[in-house]
Amino acid sequence: MTRAQQTISIAMLLTSLYLACFMEVVSFPQKIQKEIIPVLPFWALVSFGAYLLFKLGWGVFTFNDVPEAHKELMEQIQQARKELQAKGVDVGSD
Repeated sequence: MTRAQQTISIAMLLTSLYLACFMEVVSFPQKIQKEIIPVLPFWALVSFGAYLLFKLGWGVFTFNDVPEAHKELMEQIQQARKELQAKGVDVGSD
């Protein structure tokens, strides 16, 4: 099963469960049925967004500075500038 098929399967399962709850196939107390079940998709979307923001922030927070990669990138930029200048393209300077 590919990752896309797995994701679609999980999404269909969750949608089916939600619709069963929303259409009162599965019964809950009246307060839950009228006040919580209708807002579950919005709560899930906000929670997922918060999770993604946390993951992004954590990635930025734990990002390691890699001097070797910076040096290699600067060398590649200089090489590309030289090649472009050899072809007559004005690339400017820092």
